[in-house]
Amino acid sequence: MQQTKLNKIMHDIESAEFATAAGTDMHAQMAKIRFQNGDFVGPADIVSKIKTHTELSEIMGPLSRTEVPLAGYVDSVFLSRRVDRLYVNKDTKTVVVLDYKTDANKKKYYEKYRVQLMEYYKLLKEIFPDFNIKCKILWLNDFTLENVI
Repeated sequence: MQQTKLNKIMHDIESAEFATAAGTDMHAQMAKIRFQNGDFVGPADIVSKIKTHTELSEIMGPLSRTEVPLAGYVDSVFLSRRVDRLYVNKDTKTVVVLDYKTDANKKKYYEKYRVQLMEYYKLLKEIFPDFNIKCKILWLNDFTLENVI
């Protein structure tokens, strides 16, 4: 019985470590995506997925930046965060936060992610008070886009 419990604990640890490493690798690949000379540059398989998704192509296009630092106060607490991708369109007064998540089970940490995106929203509302701010998750396991805020 003890061996079975130990095996399960070891399996769970190895699974978590694998998931963390895979997520870190995927985030690094997404950070390589750039829009240069009228086209996307980066890992070909990811670029192909982006190009077939109209909304994602716009959000990740020339008006976006990757790994954008944000800092400020939210509810009297100083926060320092880094946004995976930030789209800012001054003409339409629109800001879109795109947060990458690698979970296969989208519901498991959803509330935690929603809180994280709300922090981004509040920080950005201070910077862009007159803009429409949207926060979305790009689920990397199936490349679906979800509106959260």
